Amino acid sequence: MEPELITVGLDGSTESLAAAQWAADEADRRNAVLRLLHAWILLAAEAPDTPPERDQNARARQIVNQAALEVRERHPHLQIMEDLVGSEAESALLRAADESRMVVLGSRALAPWESYALGDVSLDVVGRAEGPVVLVRGESRAEPPRSAPQVPEPRVVVGVSLNGPCEPLLAFAFDAAASRGIPLQAVHGRGLPVHAYVPWGIEPEVAEEVTKEAEGELREAVLPWRERFPDVPVQLTVLPESPTRAMVQTVSGAALLAVGRRRHRPFLAPRVGPVAHAAIHHVTCPVAVVPHD
Repeated sequence: MEPELITVGLDGSTESLAAAQWAADEADRRNAVLRLLHAWILLAAEAPDTPPERDQNARARQIVNQAALEVRERHPHLQIMEDLVGSEAESALLRAADESRMVVLGSRALAPWESYALGDVSLDVVGRAEGPVVLVRGESRAEPPRSAPQVPEPRVVVGVSLNGPCEPLLAFAFDAAASRGIPLQAVHGRGLPVHAYVPWGIEPEVAEEVTKEAEGELREAVLPWRERFPDVPVQLTVLPESPTRAMVQTVSGAALLAVGRRRHRPFLAPRVGPVAHAAIHHVTCPVAVVPHD
């Protein structure tokens, strides 16, 4: 059996180098092959004996070579493929998604107005890829808070909508937790009905009833996967909030956040739903977007 392939898209940015290191860790963990891919539409066809001073692809080669050197410092025995592709980046990455266990891309935090106005390559690939796409931030340069809060236990967080089957998402999340030897936290947010809101706040009995019902549905949804991964500790979290708010409130300290994307969405609807969209732009840990029916 051939080893799995994990592809990382490179563009020379700090974020893509961080993505390469994350992908290398993942490939090493799984005994997979790491493909370092850089796509450039103007990639020139050159003879093998082209002198360096006439190499039109020098910058493209430098991007891939730099990533390979940095990865090999930490993973000297990892099998690496260096791949230069003469194509638009989006097309090359979508093809790679069909061939790979996952595609890993660098991602940067965006201001709120950019989040909805910017159609970058990462978002396009996330919205169309047939396989999981993982987005990795660059190194954070933010100053630490003056009073450091207690850091939650490292874990994989998966957002579960319960609006339909999401088996590929749960399979990805449980497998990610198992391969890392860390717990899984399954999170579901469910808004309260109108009659739960009263002039003095929220009717606690209604909130408790809604939460208990959702907890039962979530427990049933993850049960088959708990049986397949008995060594993965699982925490179920249901909040009387919108799914996006529930995700934001629980993701702090996570090693990885996994969210779903439905392949078949209504005509003219965005390819990426609101939870995945918020995670892509505002969550600081790596985010895996997993397509499912």
